[in-house]
Amino acid sequence: MKHPMLTNKGISANIVTMLAVIKTGGKQYLVQPGDKIKVEKLDVEEGKEVSFSEVLLLEKSKKLEVGSPLVKDAKVTGKVVKQVKGDKLIIFKYKPKKRYKRKIGHRQQFTEVEILKIGN
Repeated sequence: MKHPMLTNKGISANIVTMLAVIKTGGKQYLVQPGDKIKVEKLDVEEGKEVSFSEVLLLEKSKKLEVGSPLVKDAKVTGKVVKQVKGDKLIIFKYKPKKRYKRKIGHRQQFTEVEILKIGN
């Protein structure tokens, strides 16, 4: 994936790259400012800010900082865009010759978060 500010001759001088790997809901996400990610449902209202303090990796201006297990005093701030439901999943269990079948549906709830800033 190419960054929108990349040119044919390399990276323009005014880009400061910031990346972070955050952990929430038992999963890890690679984020940068401006990204929109879907995470497990958070109990935060739409439009409110949320901060992720479990930062596993932090890159600022080509300086990489890896936590063991967490980066000390690092925080990623985001804004809750909306609360959404995922696609419906059908779980069908069946055992032949036993007259056993079960059909169960499920829709996972997600929170869509826009990453605002990455900092210490």
